[in-house]
Amino acid sequence: MKNFLNSFLGSLAALWVSVAIAGFLGILMLVVAVAGAAGSDTIEVRDDSVLLLDLNGTVTDRQQPIDIMSRLTGQIDQKFLPLNQILASLRHASDDDKIKGLFIKADGAAMGLAQAKAITQAVADFKSSGKWVIAYGDTYTQSNYLVASAADSIIVNPIGMIDIHGLESTTMYFKNLLEKIGVEVQVVKVGTYKSAVEPFLLTGMSEANREQQAAYLGTIWGNLTSTIARGRNLPSDSIVNTWANEFTITKPAEWYIEQHIADALRYRHQVDETLRSLTGRDSDENIRFIDATDYYTARDLASTGKHSGKKKMIAVLYALGDITENGEGGIASDRLVPQIFDLIDNDKVDGLILRVNSGGGSAYASEQIWEALEQFKSRTGKPFFVSMGDVAASGGYYISCGADKIFAEPVTLTGSIGIFGMIPQAQKLMSDKLGINTATVATNEPSISLFKPMTDSQRAAMQGYVERGYDLFTRRCAEGRHMSQDSIKAIAEGRVWAGATALDLGLVDSLGSLDDAIAEMARHLDASDDYYVADFPKVKFRLIDEIMNQAGNIKASIVESELGEAAPYYRAIRSLRGLDPVQARMDYIEIN
Repeated sequence: MKNFLNSFLGSLAALWVSVAIAGFLGILMLVVAVAGAAGSDTIEVRDDSVLLLDLNGTVTDRQQPIDIMSRLTGQIDQKFLPLNQILASLRHASDDDKIKGLFIKADGAAMGLAQAKAITQAVADFKSSGKWVIAYGDTYTQSNYLVASAADSIIVNPIGMIDIHGLESTTMYFKNLLEKIGVEVQVVKVGTYKSAVEPFLLTGMSEANREQQAAYLGTIWGNLTSTIARGRNLPSDSIVNTWANEFTITKPAEWYIEQHIADALRYRHQVDETLRSLTGRDSDENIRFIDATDYYTARDLASTGKHSGKKKMIAVLYALGDITENGEGGIASDRLVPQIFDLIDNDKVDGLILRVNSGGGSAYASEQIWEALEQFKSRTGKPFFVSMGDVAASGGYYISCGADKIFAEPVTLTGSIGIFGMIPQAQKLMSDKLGINTATVATNEPSISLFKPMTDSQRAAMQGYVERGYDLFTRRCAEGRHMSQDSIKAIAEGRVWAGATALDLGLVDSLGSLDDAIAEMARHLDASDDYYVADFPKVKFRLIDEIMNQAGNIKASIVESELGEAAPYYRAIRSLRGLDPVQARMDYIEIN
């Protein structure tokens, strides 16, 4: 199938001439954009400073490389908030005499629930140092409010809004669309709850999937309500549920005060006067704000331990995104596996933490990564922990299960231990839509093809292949978790669990953030005050590499414009190119 798709896409080569011209012009634009972004001012932490947690942007687990397309299109104002930098800044600033307090500017950051939970706990820890914490916003999203709930005081604009609505999940179903373009997705799977294939087979949610989503959403929401109740000193978690049922975003600001959702109504200049008073500044003086990410840079927190002569190195290896065999984005086994072997050979590494935020992907690639991590354990004898982010499910759990200790947030989505095969066949698309007919001559039983449905024998063979993959997956989990394979299978079946439930089931060892995993690793190494953290892989930027990485997207855009009404069919085929037929992946859902 892959060979055909590559051949089909290659047949459009006549269009690539215009692409080359556009690409050259794009390179010139890019050079100018990157050059214009170069250089930065020295950041200084002054006396009586206020640490600013500006929740305006997108929270990511770590620093992101330069987004070429954003710069080419002029979207250079997109702000990324690296979680590891935020947590490190809050931790360090709590003991910094130059930092008087923390100001949370709730402006609607996009973040996962596990990320929000980790920041909330870090804010609470900062407050426990005795320093004040004030939150202010015009419009609080639910995640922003969760973070703000740890503050001493929540202030909202007199005509502002606070959104507390509970949790709901949304899944998109593509069966009708696929039928319209003449594509059928043939599926073989193992697991009653392996719902990742449902969007291609059904027009709505199965009862099994509805059951599992209701279960983990309920567990996650219960944890969030208890966190908010604890931060706001409420007598009962149920009060938060009462708020959620009241469509809080529609209420007048005065109602927030009555319900103890917020503590005060103020315009921003009034809040600034409060901050001046708390920092001893005169009314005509500027408040000495320092952004959390700038503070991270100013205090050189990425290498503080290393520069101070601390001996133990804890390596944090980030595995973020879809799991694939190759490619530039996500978790590509052909890039991550060599990185693991580099860490095996690195004598400076004393312990490894794999930070996982992935819903899975290729089962083959997951096995390669799992095996490389096993090599790390066996060859070095050094401890290996896992820290789970928003999601570490299916293939994300596969690469985690062999760890000596697994940390998850209570709201992490994990489990989804199951495998499926997804083989598209586009006979109707080719013949009815594109006018392409095929003829095949074979000496033996024809192979599985994009041109025709699978035969009964082919489907049976694929089912056997998938079941062997499932047996291997559950065996890996059983070995890693020191459980019987039958015990794993009893909680597998592709079912997704919230982190808090996964702890009870034995799928994870402890609830906590990446910071908690690092602290535990330090204790394990008997180096609580004698360690530093090094992040891998290193974030690099090479102009020519980034340009080439974007070439495919530029070419696709031009081809689609040339194809006109046929463009949707081209996109359908292009999306299938390179897709590994056997997947260890949970379904993509939007939780709001």
